[in-house]
Amino acid sequence: MQVNRTAIPEVLVIEPKVFGDERGYFYESYNERELEKQGLRAHFVQDNQSRSARNVLRGLHYQVRQAQGKLVRVTAGEIYDVAVDLHRSSPTFGKWTAVVLSAENRRMCWVPPGYAHGFLVTSDYAEVQYKTTDYWAPQHERCIIWNDRDLGVPWPLKGEPVLSQKDRAGLSLKEAEVFP
Repeated sequence: MQVNRTAIPEVLVIEPKVFGDERGYFYESYNERELEKQGLRAHFVQDNQSRSARNVLRGLHYQVRQAQGKLVRVTAGEIYDVAVDLHRSSPTFGKWTAVVLSAENRRMCWVPPGYAHGFLVTSDYAEVQYKTTDYWAPQHERCIIWNDRDLGVPWPLKGEPVLSQKDRAGLSLKEAEVFP
């Protein structure tokens, strides 16, 4: 596995070694020992999966207690994956980084605890799987509005996004509860 830092050094893009031949391919989608060698130490407690249609935008989600680190990958389709630093004391507070994840490129994105996370489906549909470092706690879940002007994320939309009621009701970064 190769681990690359993004514009926000704590957010990582992980590229597995893929072994392919005429039969197809094989790769390790997770290897704790290899990731620890690269500096990523995380204990995962839950695996999640979603399937979404084109232009579905999920996020920007986070939990103020039981903050979750997420290791995100796509097993079908393609997404534009976004992470936003919500640590007020961080030099990158309020900054975002994005990466295209797809079944074809097999990249994964590490979104550390204390970051908001969201994605836009850019293919006909996408299946997204992610491991989390803490359990889902709906009472601690928060959402920053996807189109916050201060964040200025350039979502590659074709038309209007398809949003849940929760995502429509997201707050601006200025209004949101964040981390110290």
